[in-house]
Amino acid sequence: MTKTKKFLAILFTVFSLLVVAKTVIVSPPNYAYAVVLKQGSKGADVKKMQQKLKNWGYYKGSVDGIFGAKTKEAVKYFQRRNGLVADGIVGKKTLSALGMSISSSSSSSGGKVNSLSTADLNLLAKLIYAEARGESYTGQVAVGAVVLNRIASSSFPNTMSGVIYQPYAFTCVNDGQINLTPNETAKKAARDALNGWDPTYGALYYYNPDIATSSWIFSRKTTVVIGRHVFAI
Repeated sequence: MTKTKKFLAILFTVFSLLVVAKTVIVSPPNYAYAVVLKQGSKGADVKKMQQKLKNWGYYKGSVDGIFGAKTKEAVKYFQRRNGLVADGIVGKKTLSALGMSISSSSSSSGGKVNSLSTADLNLLAKLIYAEARGESYTGQVAVGAVVLNRIASSSFPNTMSGVIYQPYAFTCVNDGQINLTPNETAKKAARDALNGWDPTYGALYYYNPDIATSSWIFSRKTTVVIGRHVFAI
């Protein structure tokens, strides 16, 4: 083989490898994402699941369509009793065991929440920092969860800014602390709340009983107390 032919052969080999490499890089595998229900999910599918679990004696909580900690424990109990992986996540196998099917439109944290933007995340972090920077990390996530629960509720505005800037909804808006720069902890708490962590079990309100002046807020049903805040529905 002449030097020219050797050079062309090497050049062709290198070119072929580059083409293959490019194909691998720019052609990602076609992953199939399974629709699941998990802690933080909300809606009719969750409510249907809760009712089934309640009818069969696995769940004793409220059939409210909110996948909280009690629902997760009920799911894990059901999974253990049915020979499934007890992870508290309702995927294909658990759905089949429940005799259920859900559509791809089901979301992990409510349909309205899925469309939130980076600006919404930053605004939520500012609210958390202004309202709860002295609370534990769980307490900060809980404040963010209340905002998201309001967005998902038909009783409140359906946008982040609408909920946070609703007149007289949050003290930090009234006194201007909403304009403070949030720290990394508040940003992380906002992300965790957006990812479905709800330590409040679906609460729509929170208050500090030491300084609250509204008699109405004390009439709300308490879901949990975290630090200085009482969370309620």
